[in-house]
Amino acid sequence: MKKVVLSVFAAFALLSFTALEVANWSLDGAHSRLGFTITHMGITNISGQFSNFDVKISTPNEDFVGASIEMTAQSNSVNTGLEMRDNHLKTADFFDVEKFPTLTFKSTSVKKGKGSNYTIVGDFTMHGVTKSVSLIGTHTGSAKNRAGGDVAGLQITGVVKRSDFGVGQAGPGLSDEVNLIADLEVSKN
Repeated sequence: MKKVVLSVFAAFALLSFTALEVANWSLDGAHSRLGFTITHMGITNISGQFSNFDVKISTPNEDFVGASIEMTAQSNSVNTGLEMRDNHLKTADFFDVEKFPTLTFKSTSVKKGKGSNYTIVGDFTMHGVTKSVSLIGTHTGSAKNRAGGDVAGLQITGVVKRSDFGVGQAGPGLSDEVNLIADLEVSKN
């Protein structure tokens, strides 16, 4: 009788176990934006974005806990809406795009926060310098696309200091802190 009970429990345990597959997500660039704001002269925010970027996400669960998130932006694609400023940002005074063609972020941990928020810690590389940064991710919703595939919305925000990465000149013109914001739509592959 003891063997029968153990066998039934073992069978039940096997049937109730759900294997979770790793899901890979790719960027829908037409519905996504990777941008930033920086304060000028202490009185106004200047906004910009990177026109050429990619995001890859792998999730081991049904949510984003423990996800692997990688973002890469082409520094030459910086766009603030003013060509003269963009050209200056591409020089050795700031991004030095010839020497440092990409900005990258690779998560090292993604932990659940309150509600639909996550704490995302990872290595951010800009201007040849890599530093650990902490970002806030918000799962803004999920839906099905026209083909019936899963899509998810994510907003990732955080602050980095230019001086930590050797970007730009010190002085009263631009704040040291840069606010990062990524509004992302990703599709499950």
